[in-house]
Amino acid sequence: MSTNEDPSEDINGDSFEKVKQRFKDRSKKVAQTKEMLSKQAIQTKEILSKQAVKIAKQAEEHERFINKVTHMMGVLSFGGFCFLLGGRPQDIRYVYCLFYIIFVPLRWIYYRFKKWHYYLLDFCYYANTIFLVDLLFYPRNEKLFMICFSFAEGPLAWALIVWRCSLVFSSLDKLVSVLIHLLPGIVFFTIRWWDPATFAAMHPEGTSRRVSWPYVEDKSYLWTWLFVVPLFAYTLWQVLYFLIVNVLRRQRLLRDPEVMTSYRELSKKAQKANNVWWRLSGLLGDQNRMLMYILFQALFTVATMALTVPIFLSYELHVIFQVLKVSATVWNGGSFLLEVMPRQVIQKEKKKTEMQPLETQLDHSEAVTENNTNANSPTGNCLS
Repeated sequence: MSTNEDPSEDINGDSFEKVKQRFKDRSKKVAQTKEMLSKQAIQTKEILSKQAVKIAKQAEEHERFINKVTHMMGVLSFGGFCFLLGGRPQDIRYVYCLFYIIFVPLRWIYYRFKKWHYYLLDFCYYANTIFLVDLLFYPRNEKLFMICFSFAEGPLAWALIVWRCSLVFSSLDKLVSVLIHLLPGIVFFTIRWWDPATFAAMHPEGTSRRVSWPYVEDKSYLWTWLFVVPLFAYTLWQVLYFLIVNVLRRQRLLRDPEVMTSYRELSKKAQKANNVWWRLSGLLGDQNRMLMYILFQALFTVATMALTVPIFLSYELHVIFQVLKVSATVWNGGSFLLEVMPRQVIQKEKKKTEMQPLETQLDHSEAVTENNTNANSPTGNCLS
């Protein structure tokens, strides 16, 4: 019996070893594939970063020309937008979607070069991404519409006034910043009041609640979808933002103080001005300024979202709010052009004049060293 059992045990052992070897080979292939994909991802990221830096440098070299083109295109586009707003308000949403798809990736390229790319994690971009999803994929979803309305006419709209966003046609960066906060509110204003067909389609016939025009719902329903649910969505963003910026990327930010975030910029400006916000944020000590910043932002969000309920119910109030937003950005733009921009131009000219003597000295020293090397070399003597 023992002689009969030995070959079968050998066969079973060999088959087990073969299966084991196959698993090892497969795991090696999987590991190699993962390594190859990770290397390709790193290479792609490096290429994109280099291209972003290259494009941004070229843009800075031709800054004046770009500003002139931006001013011309901005004024013409503003006229076209006003015409479209009066003639075909139902198409304003598509203008907004086109703007976001084109200019936000361009902004990432420019901000990546400036080390400002963490700004794109701010709430306004989070909200604008949700707006895009709503308008393109779920235009008849009433609840998602109300959440977007709360974001657009709440924190984003009031940020134009509180953070003093400036409508400056010659500055693409400032123009994009204003439009990211201003356009969503105009889009949802047109849907709310000037596009009854789209708004009525959110409540088709046969459902438990039928839309009336102007739209009126019970107050508890309004407060749920214009305040409570949007506030929960905001809290989700705040948690994600804190995890990414203050936990996952904390060491990266500590290594490079030039990398800017919203908190860094605001605290830097507040400290320089030594204003009331800087003093309030230090009530719990310097180590808790970030916590105080989150608290202030949360209070701002709660207050502005609560105001969206009366705005949603009143056409007159909503029109006044639109005028207020546009007026604030135009006023701030005028202040920037007349007060801030002249100082910036003077500072740039001073830097240029300070740099010119250094450049001439460097060019002179390079020319001297080049002549000396040419004189000492056989080729230099032949050429002379």
